[in-house]
Amino acid sequence: MENPLVRWRRELRGTFSDNAATIPQWELDLAEGDDGGYFGPESAAWAVHGSMTTLVAGIQALLIQSLHPGAMAGVHDHSDYKNDPLSRLAGTIRWIFTLTYGDTVAAAAASNKILRIHTHVTGSYENNAGELIPYTANDPDLLRWVQLAFTEAFLSSHKKFGGNGKAHVEPDAYVADWAVAAHLMNVPNPPLSETQLHEQLAQFTPALRYDQRVADTVAFLRNPPLPRSQQLGYQILFAAAVSSMAPEYREMLGLKVPRWGIVPQPVNLCTRLVLRGVQAGLGKPGPSEASARARRRRLGLDNKG
Repeated sequence: MENPLVRWRRELRGTFSDNAATIPQWELDLAEGDDGGYFGPESAAWAVHGSMTTLVAGIQALLIQSLHPGAMAGVHDHSDYKNDPLSRLAGTIRWIFTLTYGDTVAAAAASNKILRIHTHVTGSYENNAGELIPYTANDPDLLRWVQLAFTEAFLSSHKKFGGNGKAHVEPDAYVADWAVAAHLMNVPNPPLSETQLHEQLAQFTPALRYDQRVADTVAFLRNPPLPRSQQLGYQILFAAAVSSMAPEYREMLGLKVPRWGIVPQPVNLCTRLVLRGVQAGLGKPGPSEASARARRRRLGLDNKG
């Protein structure tokens, strides 16, 4: 019989790698390449994406992104996320980590792959004025919305649950770093500061709405089909995503800040415990970061690490 701890670690790793039996080859391939990539060990992107707060951020990003009917139409019409959620999660993780830790050639290739896939994601949706709007997933406005929601979610989650001590990140530095991803995804004039991020997000507010598709997405994200060993931890991470979300999006989604018992800030405490447990289960640094460090040492960019 498999040891419960061994099984938990195996299931945990499988959740983030589409149940791969070993470290995915693409993570090992990040050790290849001829430059240091767009970011290095001292960058805000490494600090945020190398922390466990990404687990909270990923949930929050999907919640916020669902509020745009164009983005929601693409997911509804072309995604099988309810039947195969781990595949979509693994694909998103691969893109994020390749841009963060890969060399510039790998980062461009990963983004171009997504842009090619997007050419097949087309359809129409009804906007808040009742007009039928044709869309493709590569529409600049939809790409911008997804990019902005991603940046907002990852920044706000890290500020609340990972922004202390060595993990502290200047918000403007992270927004400016992740503007690189926007450029690679053909998003013009991305925000370069937290203020600009919020200004651009506000421009989308009139287009957002809560409808049945959003309700279905929220219900799925509240209780996805995870192994039993991960369900309690996930519920805590979902609560963390809601509590760290900007109030205006939380209100649009009909969500409330969780109130648990009489312990001061119980969500914060429980979240930090879960994140530490996941980090212990996955190990640090992760394979992507380890590969990036190996490449940088080979190129003489880092003397240690």
